[in-house]
Amino acid sequence: MYAEFYICNMLDEIIRNALQEDIGSGDFSTLSCVPKEAKGSAQLIVKENGVLAGIEVAKRIYEIYDPSLSFEVLKFDGNSVKKGDIAFRVTGSSQAILTTERLVLNCLQRMSGIATLTAKIKKEIEGSSSIILDTRKTTPGIRFLEKWAVKIGGGQNHRFGLYDMIMLKDNHIDYAGGITAAIQRTKAFLISTNKDLKIEIEVRNTKELEEVLRVGGVDRIMLDNFSPENLKEALKIIPSTYETEASGGITLENIRAYADTNVNYISVGALTHSLKSLDLSLKATF
Repeated sequence: MYAEFYICNMLDEIIRNALQEDIGSGDFSTLSCVPKEAKGSAQLIVKENGVLAGIEVAKRIYEIYDPSLSFEVLKFDGNSVKKGDIAFRVTGSSQAILTTERLVLNCLQRMSGIATLTAKIKKEIEGSSSIILDTRKTTPGIRFLEKWAVKIGGGQNHRFGLYDMIMLKDNHIDYAGGITAAIQRTKAFLISTNKDLKIEIEVRNTKELEEVLRVGGVDRIMLDNFSPENLKEALKIIPSTYETEASGGITLENIRAYADTNVNYISVGALTHSLKSLDLSLKATF
């Protein structure tokens, strides 16, 4: 129940901040030429094939800005859509439809772009046991929306922030004084603070991997910038008690080779930082 409350609050905060950012002291383009009492309808037109994401966000935008608007869903989050499809219809105040138009489109286009890319990558490794993860390489302020879109597209979320999992990356290791010191200090910290968090550690080569295996005490090993061939060899010496993750330089073109190593997880930063937004358009109807 708390998690649902937290998520709803997070979504509402994103929407309210975005509306304030866009509207400011007033939508004067609309206010100047569209009468307050005017009523209208609009429909969301899909202009290219992809996976739809953000319908629930659009619904909530309309509920927050003008609860009197009528929202008819024709295509749902996660649906495959094609050029020419109509995803939803909204009816009510013409002013409200116009003022919220750009925010609705921005959310839907970006989220659908993420979901579409995630679905493409997942399809590329079809039949593999590897799981596709996102990263924290997200747009500040809307990480929640972007990670939601990854899940809609068929991927899974890595940690949401700095607080829900410990990840010891290269700079942590260097500042801590090396792999052994980083792990030992982390374990001591968790005990002293009574925190129950998984520990993941990044390794950059076989030497670092061997040190991690000697020290132990972690839950997942991230093999960063390993080629598929080197990854396959590294996995041979990692006991099954550890989760494994491949990361760095992974693209749609080479991800199959990584999945074929049977690594547990493959994290792909491109899901949220190198996507192409899906082409969508909101058009007035009469």
